[in-house]
Amino acid sequence: MSLEPNGGASGGGLTEYIVHHLAHSTKQFSFGQVHMDSWIVGLVVGLLGCFLLWTQARKATSGVPSKPQAFVELLVEFVDSQVKDTFHGDRRFIAPLALTIFVWVVFMNAMDLLPIDIPSAAVTAIAGSEVAHHTYFRWVPTADINTTFAMSITVFLLIIFYSIKAKGGWGFAKELVSSPFHAEGMVGKIVLALPNLFLNIVEQLSKPVSLGMRLFGNMYAGELVFMLIAGLFASWVTFVPGVIFNSVWAIFHILIILLQAYIFMVLTVVYLAMAHESH
Repeated sequence: MSLEPNGGASGGGLTEYIVHHLAHSTKQFSFGQVHMDSWIVGLVVGLLGCFLLWTQARKATSGVPSKPQAFVELLVEFVDSQVKDTFHGDRRFIAPLALTIFVWVVFMNAMDLLPIDIPSAAVTAIAGSEVAHHTYFRWVPTADINTTFAMSITVFLLIIFYSIKAKGGWGFAKELVSSPFHAEGMVGKIVLALPNLFLNIVEQLSKPVSLGMRLFGNMYAGELVFMLIAGLFASWVTFVPGVIFNSVWAIFHILIILLQAYIFMVLTVVYLAMAHESH
């Protein structure tokens, strides 16, 4: 199958077309290899989200709000209500964190709606990438497992911080070896210490893994569907059906974009609320 009409690798077929689009623009540093496309897009949309919220907060008035201000107020109230229902401690840090996560993940997920056939030559020239010229720029940071795990590991560190803050260092350590199985007497507690520690370590590590893998899996699958539609309708004859199918999937994908951002935000708040409970 020739993919020239969509800018893919000619004569390579659908498999080569998808492989090319799954290759990241990378750069080697002393500490390791960095996916420059995920890093650049994540940084840009994050700064864009902060800028848009800041401009509306700066122009906020007590009178009749403008449409952008009303939208931001609804967004802030929505996130704050979700945090209030779940987290019963001091929300001065958790609510802004939840808002930042939701807006940032929505912006990163929404990059999946951009055209995929954009060669990365210009960006790789700026970033000094080591990827060959026939690869394509990866627009969706959340379809990169490094991005989602970086976010989930940050949440995991906050979970540990709030656990120690609420229970104290000794209380947190004691909880790891004394639950979920309880025993009377010193001998019983010593016998159950290792099983309890193992189960608690598995439980704690499952939180960042589930957060990172859920977001990555859904966005990666969505990106593949866009590529398959583009590859299957690559000729000029099927161009119009391809546009229709891509448009329908893009409309449905908007729901996935918002839902995944909401799930990541809510689970983050739930995990932090669980860690904050002193008992």
